[in-house]
Amino acid sequence: MFSLRLPIHVESFLITPLPNTTNSPSSLHSYPPFQTHRFPSSHPFTKSTTVTPNVALRDEANGGSHIAGGDSSPESEIVEQPIPAGLKRELMPKHVAVIMDGNGRWAKMKGLPPSVGHEAGVRSLKRLVNLCNSWGIKVLTVFAFSTDNWVRPKVEVDFLLRLFERTINSEIEGFKRHGIRISVIGDSSKLPKSLQTMINNAEESTKHNTKLQLVVAVSYSGKYDVVQACKSVAKKVKDGLVHLEDIDENIIEQELETNCIEFPNPDLLIRTSGELRVSNFLLWQLAYTELFFNRQLWPDFGKDEFIEALSSFQQRQRRYGGRHS
Repeated sequence: MFSLRLPIHVESFLITPLPNTTNSPSSLHSYPPFQTHRFPSSHPFTKSTTVTPNVALRDEANGGSHIAGGDSSPESEIVEQPIPAGLKRELMPKHVAVIMDGNGRWAKMKGLPPSVGHEAGVRSLKRLVNLCNSWGIKVLTVFAFSTDNWVRPKVEVDFLLRLFERTINSEIEGFKRHGIRISVIGDSSKLPKSLQTMINNAEESTKHNTKLQLVVAVSYSGKYDVVQACKSVAKKVKDGLVHLEDIDENIIEQELETNCIEFPNPDLLIRTSGELRVSNFLLWQLAYTELFFNRQLWPDFGKDEFIEALSSFQQRQRRYGGRHS
């Protein structure tokens, strides 16, 4: 473990779009060009101060945490990780779901803008993808952006969507090389057209990968998922494709957004930051999921914390309403 303490002068800045002055068909993104914009120190998405945070730098080979930085970090490269002693591959959950909570609080504690916390959260996600891909977990579903998050300040929402697009763009070739399939669930109609196009291309180009499926929930909520499934079933009843008396749990599950997953119901749900709730995430699918809550803020959730969650899971008896003799 290496620790680094240094003064960082943080200016109140955020990348924001300029008016769109070009419509070049060769451009992959429909986002306008970027400029640096400075906000008053009172703006809720900025912080202007001189801080001296304690920044922990762990050994990257061991999946440890690292302060947010450029995309060229070692975490952008997927490296095979051996299964730690004490964990059994045959008892690994097939599907792990994660509520990645605490990016904003992590940044606030360090006197940094929320944008830095979100970028640090992406680095934690990269570490987790690496570990799941190495340890035989088949599905990792992460709650990236809730339908409820649309009420946040527009400048923060725009930053999060650009960060999501930038992350897909930087990681897609690695996913192809390492057998990772990416799927996105949620109400995509609200997303920028460029992001919708990138999502479609990423899903299409990785659809035959079978080692790990990374499912990213964007503009998603559990209630939304159930409602859209009910609407789909109702339309099929109206069109005569399904009879009312035939509707059962299987019919509903076929219409949920997780119908793109071989194992749609998570075996294990992890929530970080010490909050003890599921926050409208995969409400139907979590019916018999084992829950694990961790006090670490998401950017500080690393290999050790994931091992703790998996160890807890492997010690549990899953009865699904029955009773072991």
